[in-house]
Amino acid sequence: MATITASMVKELREKTGAGMMDCKNALTEAGGDMEAAVDWLRAKGLAKAAKKASRVAAEGLVGVAADETAGAVVEVNSETDFVARNEQFQQMVAQIANLALTAGGEIDALKAAEYPGVGKSVEDHVGEMVATIGENMSVRRCAQISVENGVVASYVHNQAASGLGKIGVLVGIETTGDKAAAASFGKQVAMHVAAANPLALTPEDLDQAVVERERAVYTEQARESGKPDNIVEKMVEGRIRKFYEESVLLSQTFVIDGENSVEKAAKLAEAQVGAPLKVANFVRMQIGEGIDTGPEEDFAAEVAKTASGS
Repeated sequence: MATITASMVKELREKTGAGMMDCKNALTEAGGDMEAAVDWLRAKGLAKAAKKASRVAAEGLVGVAADETAGAVVEVNSETDFVARNEQFQQMVAQIANLALTAGGEIDALKAAEYPGVGKSVEDHVGEMVATIGENMSVRRCAQISVENGVVASYVHNQAASGLGKIGVLVGIETTGDKAAAASFGKQVAMHVAAANPLALTPEDLDQAVVERERAVYTEQARESGKPDNIVEKMVEGRIRKFYEESVLLSQTFVIDGENSVEKAAKLAEAQVGAPLKVANFVRMQIGEGIDTGPEEDFAAEVAKTASGS
């Protein structure tokens, strides 16, 4: 019997996109012959993933799972929104979101976690689903937040099923007060985050490279006014404050009341909660965010391109 090495299994996985155990079984059945193993996987329908892996998967679902003081959010991509409406796909994303609660926000740990009932990792199970459903899919990212005392509230926008949608938000509320009241306020903040898309919780949490880039743009704009340097400096600082108000969660105008900052709204919510309250952290995840889907062409341009033979 031929010896099946780890490097052989790795090579076959790269060739076919099939799961590790499937590749090992294929090589065993083929007596170590790589091409025969590829054919074995194709015959079993397990090599379909390889043909689809090059296709852009920018649709799919964001899944959210929360367990009182902890919450997790995952993005699982597919090629089309049609698959996102598939019940089998939805069940898979919901299960992966639940597994993410114990993955510590680490995508590699989540992919390596055992998917319940199949005896395979999450990554390998998703690969099998590619073959079953017929579209490229991937578990792209995950995040987790928690609080020591209080609640983690959640909100899903454009909900396709419970806990599944196009935008998923988690908000951590720290308080020793009434949990139900805290959760209610936390959901309002989560809805605000979905709409306002803040970059950070506080000014200190902002990426300083982003702040300096904004400062450089504002400085150049102010200098074009021809004002003295001391006036330019004041103009820039004013615009930076405005940038904070628009980009930092606690400084943004709370969309629920349209008047107070989120920080002021949290202070006002203490009356209902019955104790001091703090918005401790948040995470927002939107499907397809940052994925390069390539240049878009309208239908007329596509027809013209085909007619020209290019």
